[in-house]
Amino acid sequence: MQNRFKLFATAFALAVLTGCASVPKGDPSEDARLKTFPAPPADQAGLYIYRDSFAGKALKKSVKIDNELIGETANQVYFYRLITPGQHVLATESEFSDNTLELLAVAGQNHYVRQSIKMGVFVGGAKLAVVPESVAQGHLKNCTLAK
Repeated sequence: MQNRFKLFATAFALAVLTGCASVPKGDPSEDARLKTFPAPPADQAGLYIYRDSFAGKALKKSVKIDNELIGETANQVYFYRLITPGQHVLATESEFSDNTLELLAVAGQNHYVRQSIKMGVFVGGAKLAVVPESVAQGHLKNCTLAK
């Protein structure tokens, strides 16, 4: 009996790690335009939130800005939003509660936040981190715009 449980647990973990979740994709021409990383209008800030981690490909994770749901991520996707300058709270779904990140958005600048999947007790969680522009732009070249 114990061997069957171990076999099931191993098979389940492998499926979670290797399966792929998908989310609706955005317009390909808009995706191409955003990958040129245009400066936002002078009175707004641009925000790229992306996920490019190998772990947790089978998981979708929600992302919120100031408690407003903007969508669910899957591997190799990103969202882009224009936001007002100032303090914002970004949140992502985790195992028992949302993980949050405070972001000070600067007018006329783009900001880059990476969502990564982390191991959990029952299901994978997620975390958010600000990423330098030069690093994030390289990561985003391999991602696709999500709706």
